[in-house]
Amino acid sequence: MSKIRIEDGLVVGTSGDKYTSKNPIAQWMVGNFDRTVSELAAKAQPSTIFEVGCGEGHIVQLLLEATQATIHATDISASCVAEARANVRSERVSFSVENLLTVSPPETPADLVVCCEVLEHLDDPQKGLDALAALGARHYLLSVPREPLWRILNFSRGAYVRDWGNSPGHLQHWSKGGFLKFIGRHFTPVAVRSPIPWTMVLCRPNGR
Repeated sequence: MSKIRIEDGLVVGTSGDKYTSKNPIAQWMVGNFDRTVSELAAKAQPSTIFEVGCGEGHIVQLLLEATQATIHATDISASCVAEARANVRSERVSFSVENLLTVSPPETPADLVVCCEVLEHLDDPQKGLDALAALGARHYLLSVPREPLWRILNFSRGAYVRDWGNSPGHLQHWSKGGFLKFIGRHFTPVAVRSPIPWTMVLCRPNGR
């Protein structure tokens, strides 16, 4: 069974062994996720990246390999940031403990803001989206679980059966179309991808 990390009442980090599973189907899905992150990050051609919700640093490593950007990665969990620092060692990367809802925009906006697997954990995702928009980046790379497929796949493998396949800490549930509608208040999609079972969007602020 997946080991869930809870800090201050919040599920933080990567639940279970998503990135290290030996299951070939799980490896295939995560491989598609990784390739899509790398593809869309490279498409943005950023010189600077600001990541919100870096967890233990898996996506930071993908961004390092896919771009030549300088990366500042943040997470609400101090223990996750400590693990990310240990897992990713590069002069191009810095870390800090930050809450998305209170993070201050950098003096010079990043070319790309990355926020993957975060918004579904928020009580008020609109406030989270507003905070992301306030960072003033040229491009944004966003991902969330694609519902109801996410829960169906969990349930079919016997995971989180009592919660009908809902992963711990997932408070919001978007279909692909629902997520595109949700982000439309602030962002216009540049590229939309659907690596099973996620929705991933490279977008730019409305009006740019």
